[in-house]
Amino acid sequence: MAEAAPTPEETLAWESARRRTAGLAGAGAALLTLAGSLISGLSRASVPDYGARTQTVLDTLGRAASGRQQVPGRFAAQTLYLGDHAALPILGAVLFFIGSMLMFPLVGFLFRAVRARRPQFGQIARLLLAFGVVAFAVGRLVVDLGQSINAMGFDGGTNSDARDALNSPLVNTGLILYTAGTLALGFAFVLICLNAMRVGLLTRFMGILGVIVGATFVLPLDQQGIIRVFWLGALAALVLGRWPSGIPAAWTTGEAVPWPTQQELRERREAARADEDDADERAARIPPPARRPEPAAAQPHSSSKKRKRKRRA
Repeated sequence: MAEAAPTPEETLAWESARRRTAGLAGAGAALLTLAGSLISGLSRASVPDYGARTQTVLDTLGRAASGRQQVPGRFAAQTLYLGDHAALPILGAVLFFIGSMLMFPLVGFLFRAVRARRPQFGQIARLLLAFGVVAFAVGRLVVDLGQSINAMGFDGGTNSDARDALNSPLVNTGLILYTAGTLALGFAFVLICLNAMRVGLLTRFMGILGVIVGATFVLPLDQQGIIRVFWLGALAALVLGRWPSGIPAAWTTGEAVPWPTQQELRERREAARADEDDADERAARIPPPARRPEPAAAQPHSSSKKRKRKRRA
């Protein structure tokens, strides 16, 4: 049997009980994702270049022929540095993991709100969202922590040795899981945002931006997650009722309130323009009010004239 659609009252009651939790989770997702990305980026930017310590292939062959010790390559030297300064990368990875996991309460809340107003919206988007969040967060954590731990255990060697040390089987497994998570999240975001915009829960700006966020999971357009952080923070503000221009009507009615199409907006503008023209035409037909004659100036009384003559006499 198909699941019965909730009434608008049931929908509003369910959302009211979970709105604060979802909004705070979304705000935490935005802040922790941003903090994790910044810390990880700063830790990578602090790695020295070691340009002066590198050697060419001829230098390597010459040292091997003469029995001298090889100078570590640039990548090997950087791996040694990361192993000695692994605290920041590990902290950034943990913060990014928590922020990624906190996406599910917020976006899952949006999915539930969409489905309450559009029962034909399938559960596939929710399954993709759940799998995508876990795979994305866990896979990224395994890759970052695995590389940091492998760098800590690297004792030195050539660039090839450093690459072999970092690309362990565990790291490769995390990379596969992370890739699968990005694909699932990309599809989930696109489906949920399109349907949320269709039922009127998201403005056109927020809906289109959410679709772009879904695309950035797959395409390397937002590797630091800045667009995703902005969208999560904006959606959290919308869910918490802190949207500057007010929340869409669908959040207060419990029913779908679709946004008007471009054709409907055009028809409304034309109808409003026609009403204005009719009002101007009716106003032009009304004759102006007749001017009332001004009262004549009062003439002095005859008795007053006689009194004036007597005074002169």
